[in-house]
Order: sequence, then C-alpha cells, then structure tokens
Amino acid sequence: MRKHPIFLLVSLFYTMALPARQTDTALLLHPDRVFDGETLHSNWVVWVQKNRIVAVGDIADIKPAGVYKIMELKGTTLLPGLIEGHSHLFLHPYNETKWDEQVLNESGAERTARAVVHARRTLLAGFTTVRDLGTEGAGYDDVGLKAAIEKGIIPGPRMIIATRAIVATGTYGPKVKNLAEILVRGAAEADGRDALIKETRTQIGNGADLIKVYADYRWGPEWEPGKAAAQPTFTIEEMKAVVAVAASSGRKVVAHASTEEGMRRAILAGISTIEHGDNGTEKIFDLMVRYKVALCPTISAGEATSEYDGWKKGSLPEPKRIITKRQSFALALQKGVTICFGGDVGVYAHGDNAREMEAMTAYGMKPIDVLRSATSVNADVFGYGDRIGRIRKGMLADIIAVEGNPVENISDIRKTVLVMKDGMIYVNNTH
Repeated sequence: MRKHPIFLLVSLFYTMALPARQTDTALLLHPDRVFDGETLHSNWVVWVQKNRIVAVGDIADIKPAGVYKIMELKGTTLLPGLIEGHSHLFLHPYNETKWDEQVLNESGAERTARAVVHARRTLLAGFTTVRDLGTEGAGYDDVGLKAAIEKGIIPGPRMIIATRAIVATGTYGPKVKNLAEILVRGAAEADGRDALIKETRTQIGNGADLIKVYADYRWGPEWEPGKAAAQPTFTIEEMKAVVAVAASSGRKVVAHASTEEGMRRAILAGISTIEHGDNGTEKIFDLMVRYKVALCPTISAGEATSEYDGWKKGSLPEPKRIITKRQSFALALQKGVTICFGGDVGVYAHGDNAREMEAMTAYGMKPIDVLRSATSVNADVFGYGDRIGRIRKGMLADIIAVEGNPVENISDIRKTVLVMKDGMIYVNNTH
C-alpha cells in the first residue's frame, strides 16, 4: 500500500481558498434565459436558498420570502451544472506524456497532484459533476479525491467513480516486452464468473459508485507491429455476473466497447451505457434502443488521438477512424439511441470538456439536444435525475450561467460567468 494520503497531498500541493457556503439570505438569479435541462425559457428567475432550488418560473410569479439578494445576469443563459459523462481525472493529455508512461513512471503522488488540478479546472469550466471511469493504474485514489472534494478540502465537481475498472487478463496495458517483473496494470484483471463477482464486490466495497468493464480491447492479432485489432474480451455470461452483483447493490455497469460483437455482448448482458461505440451498426443501435442502453460517443478522444498521430483537422483529409465515427454517430442519432455527453477527458485537457459538445454539434446533433445530453439525460441515465441535471424546485443548486445563448451557438457554453455547486459560488464574473 502506498503511504501518501490524499489529504496530506492536497495540503502540500494546493492552497486555494474555498468559497463560503451561502448564508440564509436567498438569491434570486435573473438571467435573460433559463435552460432548465429540457427547454429554453425567457423571463424566468431562479430562487436559491442554501443549497437548494426553492422556486423556478416567470419573474411575475416568483415572490421570495424574507430577505433576499437579486443577482442580475444580463445577456446570459442560466443552465443546470453540466455533467461530464466520461472523464479520467488521473490522466493528462497523451501528447504531453503517453499513456504507458503515465501509468508506469508517474508516481502516485504526482498523479494525485495532477488530479487535484484537473478537478478544479473541470469545476471552473462549469462541469459540476463528473463520471470518472477509471483511475488507469492509480488504484483507489479516486475514492480519496472524491472524499477530499466532499469534505471541502479542495474544489472540484461531484464525482461518480468507477475506481479501477475491470479487464480480462492479458488484454489491457501497459503492454511491454520485458515480462520478468509484475507491472502495474491500468485496470483490475479478472476472469470467469467467480473471480469477476469477487472483483466487483471488492471495488464496490472500496468505494466504487459504478462498475466499468472492457467488453473489447486491442488484443487481437497485430495487423502491423504494435497495432493489435480490437476484439471482444468477456463472454455474455461473465458480464451478466458483474451486472447481477452490481444491480444487487443498486449500481450500474458501463462497458468500453467499440466492436460490433463487443457491443452486442455488453447490451445483452444488461449494461447501462456503451462507451465509444465506434463501429456500431444499424442492428446494434436497434438493440440499444430495445434494451434502453445509452451511447457515450467520446468523439473528441478519437479526434485528439488522431491529431497526436499527425492529422491536422481542417487541412488534411479525415482519417478512416474519424469517418467511421461520423457515420456511426449519425446512424445512432437516426435510430433514436439515447446519447450521453462524455468526451473521455484526460486524453485531452481537463477544463476543455466543452470540446465534446462542439464536436457532437459538428457531427450532426442539435445544440439543444447536446445541452440535454450534458444535463438531464446524463442525470437520468446515470441514476441521479432526482438531484441534479435540471433547474427545478427541490433540486440541488448546481447552476451555471454563460454569456450568450448556447442553444443558438454551442460554443457560448465556454463563456462561463457563474458556477454554483451545492449552493456555493466558485465563479462569479457577473459584476
């Protein structure tokens, strides 16, 4: 066991003062527009008391009781705090340091210090919740990071964590030639029903909010040196065992899957979301609709890695991988698959999460549907729709405001002027 408690780490590496919780004085937020997670409204105000939304509606109908302060937000759109659906706070862009090098050569202390900075950047960009899908070799350090945020030691988004994730033995990285020593792996290896049940229970017992499995990965025969083909890993029966154990604890299972067969097995096993889904077909997307499985397309991760390999977006022809993603994403939209917002952040820079929203729009999704994906849809699919993802009476006061109107121009989502999480203000550029 490493002996570098996260609480000592953050006190050494991070000294930013935290904002104070709102007092009993209510806030009446008065923007030009309110996107409530589903619909855009004009002439609405939002009444916040402590960490809850007390009332929402037309300015003529909302009469706050007692003492309150009006926060004028002229020229802005107010939205629910955004929900990042696929993040890795313990990773940083691969063009800075390759994935293998991060996992093998960066110390636990360095990786946690980086994660603290990444969490802050994510929150300040307006993403008040993240679903973090694996520490990639950093063990259960996401449990400590989540606790540090919840205790107010550091600023960061709400975290929904997968801890180590689960892979079939021999499929995942790091892939090295020297096999003389046991190396750290990017995820927990387990095989067969009994081992998978034990690993699932172990991760839940250690703090996992959900379980992530790799339904396929690059472990097929190499078609050129260092480039193995993606192939299915777990059988349907193996994944069903994971789903059954997770479901008995009230948790969901998500699956990394990019091949048609890997996706098919994961869907039939009962997973809740497919991550990536690059090679989805008409038959697969019909199956997803039938079984109510959502797709988290992670468009930006594919674009980023292609750029790291030399592709110049906008000036060079799109590589086959990008063309395939465009086609599969368009087909998923056509078939009515539920689309979650999530970019696989960590492959590219934390705080630049809006890159995925812009990509989803560029690939054919309407801006208002992208905003729904990043708020109410993600909240519902992830099982948190009764708390976050909407501007509605009784919901937690996770609220942001941006200049302009992202329903008309999705890039306006970057123009953050207000970030409130749990009733605490972290960004206030409204003065």
